[in-house]
Amino acid sequence: MRSRALHLALAAVALAAVVGAAFFISTSEQHIATARTAERAFDAVVRETTSSVTEFRSDSVGKSIGSLRSMATTDKARAALEQASAKAANFTEIAAVLDQVNAAREAEQAAADQTEAATRKLEAQVLAGVAFVGLGVIGVIVILAQPPSSEPTQLSLPSTEVAPRDNLVLRAEPEVPVAGYVPSRPAGPVLRAASRLCTDLGRVSDVEELRQLVGQAAELMDASGLIVWMSNSEGTQLLPALSHGYLPEMVSRLPPLARSADNAAATAYRTTQLQIVLARPGESNGAIVAPVLSSDGCVGVISAEIRGGGESSESVQALAAIFAAQLANVLQTTPQAHEQRLATGT
Repeated sequence: MRSRALHLALAAVALAAVVGAAFFISTSEQHIATARTAERAFDAVVRETTSSVTEFRSDSVGKSIGSLRSMATTDKARAALEQASAKAANFTEIAAVLDQVNAAREAEQAAADQTEAATRKLEAQVLAGVAFVGLGVIGVIVILAQPPSSEPTQLSLPSTEVAPRDNLVLRAEPEVPVAGYVPSRPAGPVLRAASRLCTDLGRVSDVEELRQLVGQAAELMDASGLIVWMSNSEGTQLLPALSHGYLPEMVSRLPPLARSADNAAATAYRTTQLQIVLARPGESNGAIVAPVLSSDGCVGVISAEIRGGGESSESVQALAAIFAAQLANVLQTTPQAHEQRLATGT
């Protein structure tokens, strides 16, 4: 009788553990779904804001950024939107406004990803606990069900010893680089990759192949984004021709840069000198802008957004200059042919 009551009590414990785990997982899944819904809503407003900025609708921009600030759940996103709101007062820094809005979107997406990962980890721990309770209940029931023997026997309970440390391998999270630290790479592999890239640029045959080589150049410089700006036939404006690392619709909406503009790209184009934009820790990456020089003068620039403070590295600056010099041989053309390429998007 006592054994049967104990069996029922153990079964009740196991059932309670299963029901509690099911309720917890259901609640956590609803929490994840809510976070993802909020992220999608935030992304929709980001697209609306981007459209308003590129179409110079100041009233819609203010309202959209205000909506994003009320929907933001992270300090990083709110800080980026504050900067976007300040820069949107006038439309002289459209690219900067778009960058800050995109940074807010990435911050919200990262926060949603972290929330989901943490919740999934907790769910796994709860399921492991329920499994442990279930195995314990089964073990106790099996032991109690054994028939009594004529001689006293020593019941052996399941071992509760902790496994040896050699069998418990804890993998540490990868170390986060210190702000401003630029990891050095061996010169040999970098030079080999650069020489191979120059060779491929010398025999490039179509636009799609050129886009792939631009992407390889960005990876070689550890750039999160790279844009090739080409001058118009009058030499008064710079237009985005090729890009890597940015959304195509965002690049397509970038306005032309005037030759007289007060920014690094226009300065590099006017002075034919490499320009460095230092990173602001916690706010924005640095950048390198290299002029594309041909026998007819400067025909454009490449602007690369560099990760981890690498814009101050002489090797990265040299790679940017080498890539720009090689690109000049590919892009050098007559004004009439250049106008035809711009008109056809090639």
